[in-house]
Amino acid sequence: MKRELAADVVIIGGGTGGCAAALAAAKSGKRVIMTEETLWIGGQLTSQAVPPDEHPWIEQFGCTRSYREFRNGVREYYRRHFPLTPEAAANPLLNPGAGHVSRLCHEPRAALAVLEQMLAPYTFSGRVRVLHRYRPVAAQVQADRVLSVTVRHLDSGDELELVAPYFLDATECGDLLPLTGTEYVIGAESQAETGEPHALPGAADPYDMQGITHCFAMDYVEGEDFTIPKPAEYDFWRSYQAPFWPGPHLGWYGSHPITLKPVRYSLFPEEGAASLWLYRRIAAKHQFHGGLYASDITLVNWPQNDYWLGPIIDVPEEEKQRHLYMAKQLSLSLLYWLQTEAPRPDGGTGYPGLRLRPDVTGTEDGLAMHVYVRESRRIKAEFTVLEQHVAADVRQGRGAEEFYDSVGIGCYRIDLHPSTGGRNYIDISSLPFQIPLGSLLPVRMDNLLPACKNIGVTHITNGCYRLHPVEWNIGEAAGHLAAYCLDRDLRPRQVRQNQELLADFQQRLVTAGIELAWPRMRQV
Repeated sequence: MKRELAADVVIIGGGTGGCAAALAAAKSGKRVIMTEETLWIGGQLTSQAVPPDEHPWIEQFGCTRSYREFRNGVREYYRRHFPLTPEAAANPLLNPGAGHVSRLCHEPRAALAVLEQMLAPYTFSGRVRVLHRYRPVAAQVQADRVLSVTVRHLDSGDELELVAPYFLDATECGDLLPLTGTEYVIGAESQAETGEPHALPGAADPYDMQGITHCFAMDYVEGEDFTIPKPAEYDFWRSYQAPFWPGPHLGWYGSHPITLKPVRYSLFPEEGAASLWLYRRIAAKHQFHGGLYASDITLVNWPQNDYWLGPIIDVPEEEKQRHLYMAKQLSLSLLYWLQTEAPRPDGGTGYPGLRLRPDVTGTEDGLAMHVYVRESRRIKAEFTVLEQHVAADVRQGRGAEEFYDSVGIGCYRIDLHPSTGGRNYIDISSLPFQIPLGSLLPVRMDNLLPACKNIGVTHITNGCYRLHPVEWNIGEAAGHLAAYCLDRDLRPRQVRQNQELLADFQQRLVTAGIELAWPRMRQV
């Protein structure tokens, strides 16, 4: 017999958006149950091991107050617990890894510690309950409302029935949408559907999705040999080359995301090449005293381990597991190639001193707990954000579309990685944008809200709405919306439809530290 647990808000998925939603709902006085498939909450920041991708103004503005508290918390965590050099400790913009991709490259364990600290008042008091290793398997729905969601423990098989007035889908793939019968979209839309310049020119392809990546962490100890056993699928990956790629997948050449011209990579800094080691470095040993680190630690989320041979959403389970297995094999094969065959600038081959760091990712195999998922199921929403709303070329000197129902802001390039449809990068300049409330409202369901990258965007605009601070803002807005509706006995769409209610809700968000519009910036 299934045990029943009840709360005001049930959040399925404890990723970046899920954590932000839980914080918002708990701060609003609501009882929250949040599930998470892995042993770590945090999603992109932790179990997927991806340092935050952010816009150029993130240190000054352009995120929610709680996301800034998270960022500041990461820096303070290092200052408080690590023997930093005087220069590093004094740097108000401390970047622990000094990585090129982010102003805050850090270990996933640091992000986990800070997220748990932020949630501690509510988990300690019992207002927030986190259920680790649970996955949704069924839902009970009546008309346009979700009554309950059944979750199953991945190890024991025990099931719980979760009951609440509101359910938030913060899963990485939008898993609640098919379980509840919520209308959704997957893959790439056609130009005929959306009018987007970069949508597919022919028919839509629901199985054309951005590639996934199974990230891992490694360091380098010169003179040592940490070569892993040859991966089972190494021979396949050693010979694989996509038709659109300028060389073998396991090699030093890739496509420039914007120009698509060949670009040369290197492991360590080398003239005429882009260093992958520095790209997502998460621990820079020169910033720490006393030989604390034997080496830098870098996070491998590189072009060479992007996996695009097939999708993992809405395919038979056997096919999904095959793709997940091959994505892992690709990452392990990349490491093995780096250790044994990668050409070095001195004319030799291989870096056997590269060492897999399972302690950094919290796993036995050394890979991240969860594959990095860039593209999810997306709700059919009351309003869908299109390329025409945010792309710089389309806007022709105007700012991004202004949304009267803004519940937050974000900014990033429209960044689409090579896809399962056999397409190369799509990387388009975009403008600082808003998150419209209409994109958080399913066309029919009354009490289910998206809380991460499963909002009303397209395959194209997902490319700029999927990043860490935007997902955080989406989750935070969803958590506040559920609480606001509970307080006033409203349905979410009523808030958007009523000017006074919308203004009141937006003021609640502003009071909570959520920016609804970008500042006007003069030309210089």
